[in-house]
Amino acid sequence: MLSVEEYLGRVLSLASVLPAEECPIGTGFGRVLAADLTARLPVPAFDNSAMDGFAVRAADTVGGARLRIVGDVPAGADSAPPVGRGEAVRIMTGAPLPRGADAVVPVEDTDQEPGDVPLSAAVSVPATPPGKHVRYRGEDVTPGQATLRRGQRWTPAAAAAAASVGYGTVPLHRRPSVAVVATGSELVPAGGTLGFGQIPDSNSVLVAGLVEQFGGEVISAVAVADDADAFRRALAASARADVVVTTGGVSVGAFEVVRHAVEADIEFVKVAMQPGKPQACGHLRSATGEPQALLALPGNPVSVFVSAWAFLRPLLATFQGATADVARGQYRASEGWATPKGRTQYMPVTLSGGEARPAHRLGSGSHLIASLPLAEGLAVVNASVEQVRAGDILDVMVVR
Repeated sequence: MLSVEEYLGRVLSLASVLPAEECPIGTGFGRVLAADLTARLPVPAFDNSAMDGFAVRAADTVGGARLRIVGDVPAGADSAPPVGRGEAVRIMTGAPLPRGADAVVPVEDTDQEPGDVPLSAAVSVPATPPGKHVRYRGEDVTPGQATLRRGQRWTPAAAAAAASVGYGTVPLHRRPSVAVVATGSELVPAGGTLGFGQIPDSNSVLVAGLVEQFGGEVISAVAVADDADAFRRALAASARADVVVTTGGVSVGAFEVVRHAVEADIEFVKVAMQPGKPQACGHLRSATGEPQALLALPGNPVSVFVSAWAFLRPLLATFQGATADVARGQYRASEGWATPKGRTQYMPVTLSGGEARPAHRLGSGSHLIASLPLAEGLAVVNASVEQVRAGDILDVMVVR
């Protein structure tokens, strides 16, 4: 059997980084930045006030003082009266600091009323040190400074940062397009009437949702019977996809349709993990002549979920020139459980108060799909661990 790390290496070798597209900064959230962005503007753009109050010369306030008010500076002002000795200017948050001033006194620390009130002739202020409540030009970022890095996820916060340093458009990698094919003659569309031996198709729904969550674009999601010709037709219909993800049909049974249809092109392996031991991956030659990545997952739904987090998420990230940024944490096992000998275990767990507990009393059973939403994490138990005991520290992949 291959280790999880060995198999992941083979999966990631299927990816080639997709081209970038220039996008308005307010679009493309969840995609990946294709180039470093250096600041074109300083942030802040000029020295400005951090408070509503009065711009003053700090030297004039020693021991407290009463200063003559010589004007107003609202945010967005195109000019500001200078502050001379013994003078103050009423100033709003974000407004440019007037020439001569080197500190700001909040209005609530003075004898003036806050809000939209007439300007007084003078203001009493306490002693205020230089630089108090002043935001200095470039104290966050200076022009030429690296602000956003290639490979990071594009988020609203990243977009706001890009806008602040002078960008209106940015290069983002195209999302990998994904076709999902669930296999199994027993599968019935969700909500349909079940006959003898039939079950609802939860796998295509699960994988399509995870693809979207992981930053891919689902172009189709279908279920097909255990018929090699039907499966080949589904592949042909998926020719535009960068990645085809299948579920089921990869084991050693008599009706393993994925294995029967593409075994000549795809590597079928056993991975030392539980759940999810049977796996397959490789390149298909699509109808367009371009190589297509195929990731073939097991059929049991919890195995699908675990395999998607372990292999599909990093594969889609690699297509976008990124790493799979999965949150991980250390949690204490609130109870013990058995582990599979020689295999890395992925135990669905709930998380509370720094402790992890199996999400279902039957543990990591690969069929426990109805209780899977309870899982907030996957406790990754090393293959060398023979038994998890209460109090053990667990490495948990957070999936909530």
